[in-house]
Amino acid sequence: MIDIGIRREDRNPWERRTPLIPEDARELQSRYSLRVTVQPSRIRIFSDDDYRRADVRVSEDLSSCSVILAVKEVPPERILPGKTYLFFSHTTKGQAHNLAMLRKLQERRCSLIDYERIVDDEGRRLVFFGRQAGQAGMIDSLWAVGRKLRQEGLDTPFGRLEQTWRYRNLAEAEKEVDKAGREIRDRGLDPSLAPLVVGFAGYGHSSRGAQGIFDLLPSEEISPEGLEAFFAARAFRADRVYKVVFREEHMLESGRKGKPFDLEEYYARPHLYRACFSRFLPYLTVLVNCIYWEPKYPRFVTIPDLKHLYLQNGQPRLRVIGDISCDVNGSVECTVKCTNPDSPVYVYDLHEDRAVEGFLGTGPVILAVYNLPAEISLESSTYFSRVIKDFIPSLAGDGFGRNFSECRLPAALKRGVILHRGELTLGYAHMKDYLKKS
Repeated sequence: MIDIGIRREDRNPWERRTPLIPEDARELQSRYSLRVTVQPSRIRIFSDDDYRRADVRVSEDLSSCSVILAVKEVPPERILPGKTYLFFSHTTKGQAHNLAMLRKLQERRCSLIDYERIVDDEGRRLVFFGRQAGQAGMIDSLWAVGRKLRQEGLDTPFGRLEQTWRYRNLAEAEKEVDKAGREIRDRGLDPSLAPLVVGFAGYGHSSRGAQGIFDLLPSEEISPEGLEAFFAARAFRADRVYKVVFREEHMLESGRKGKPFDLEEYYARPHLYRACFSRFLPYLTVLVNCIYWEPKYPRFVTIPDLKHLYLQNGQPRLRVIGDISCDVNGSVECTVKCTNPDSPVYVYDLHEDRAVEGFLGTGPVILAVYNLPAEISLESSTYFSRVIKDFIPSLAGDGFGRNFSECRLPAALKRGVILHRGELTLGYAHMKDYLKKS
């Protein structure tokens, strides 16, 4: 009998998700030779009694569990020796705030599987909350637009929306967005806002989730190539909102004159490319950033870009940047910190070069909530659990092996192993440099 543990999430009081819901835990126990133990929690979306009714053991003590599941990072002082942990570690880009945790996992000879690194043969992620992040981020961004415009003296249907976490579930939130859409269709927006254009940077899971919410509004899509002509023709309407989806070829150009954009080359040799996204910023009311980014890539929105937009051209159209990707000092340079649902936005003031809480200041409102999927914890947990439960039996068996080369884990799961018994695996050997620098 193998014990599988589920940690209590304790990164912040907003984290209500669970990696394994009671129904799926019951199914695993009935089908395989394993037992699930869950730590008690007063904030988890499923109560302790929900697990007990599913015949799942509730206990503070996870010391008997060989495999421990979580959603977010584990505090270093709570890492148990010799365990196999699965969670989003946020370490593979060298994130300094999590390197102490990584060192502690090494010291205690633990194994670490990062959900983000469980990928198929094509490198596509198999375990993610991207869609849910996009859904919650879009609702929150529309809420932020409403509050920003209210501060400017404009009453809009967005001003009657709430943050995602204030709704009982996603369906209720979607109903309110749909209601706002009907009001736009029937009454139109203030003429000064037309056209209200939302740009989506990226086209993956997060972007599709965000677009799904946006499409509840009376919306029309414009191509990036046609955006300038659309404004010039003045064929827009106040009873519509408009969206533009940007791919890499719209946001980047080769640094070599006359060289066309090549996606494969960009990802292999990003230093040969430079961002050209600033040409689109004057047309956008909202930017929803969903694009993957690493420090080796160019920034798409820089502070000099924004200073040119705000300080040289008067009041721009751009009100809000919903940074769903939430890379601090990353693809959107003015995302200088992450936020939480209780204080979700700040203005990056371009006069003072600093973040100012709330909606006042000369610059865009930045929404950069760190754990957006937690705002729809029920839907996020249910979806995630249905995916991750299929990997649990292989972890509960004897496939982990004494040496990493002997591991008989499924290939996708094996790709996600960052540490094996305290040692960095071959695919993550470069992370030694991060640990040395820290």
